Amino acid sequence: MIVGKKVRLRAIERSDIPTFVRWFNDREVTRYLNRHEPMSMAEEERWFERQVEHPDGIIYAIETMDGIHIGNIGLHGINWKNRSATLGIIIGEKDYWGQGYGSDAIRTLLSVAFEEMNLNRVELVAFDFNARAIRCYEKCGFTVEGREREVLFREGKYHDQLRMSILQREFSRANPGQ
Repeated sequence: MIVGKKVRLRAIERSDIPTFVRWFNDREVTRYLNRHEPMSMAEEERWFERQVEHPDGIIYAIETMDGIHIGNIGLHGINWKNRSATLGIIIGEKDYWGQGYGSDAIRTLLSVAFEEMNLNRVELVAFDFNARAIRCYEKCGFTVEGREREVLFREGKYHDQLRMSILQREFSRANPGQ
């Protein structure tokens, strides 16, 4: 396991699939994702098999120090030549929102990305109405690089998508000894 201050990151397991399906069928959770259709158990099982057979990155379950599975985090589309990847995170257990678990998981994964994998850049996207996530990303050292206008239609209106990134040297400066 990879241990942070508040969370542990562990490999995802087949036994986690029902939890994933529950999260991805909760409109309050998926409101902040680029996903709107319900998810079946079969669909998530196929996704899991693809991750095992042909991963496009790394995905970890986020657990509290008490072993409660509260979310997932990963690096996707790893580009080894350019030393970059895209970060994705979900805290599916709403009782754990806004308590620092997400930012600890991000810092813990960034430490692996920059100090173990020797990546230079990690990027992500966030919708403009997800103020809590944007604050979290900025607290972790991400910088807004750009805005893609009206890319998501949700709840009757269009929303912008922010593109954010952090570089290895920025992470090292912001998190000495992480």
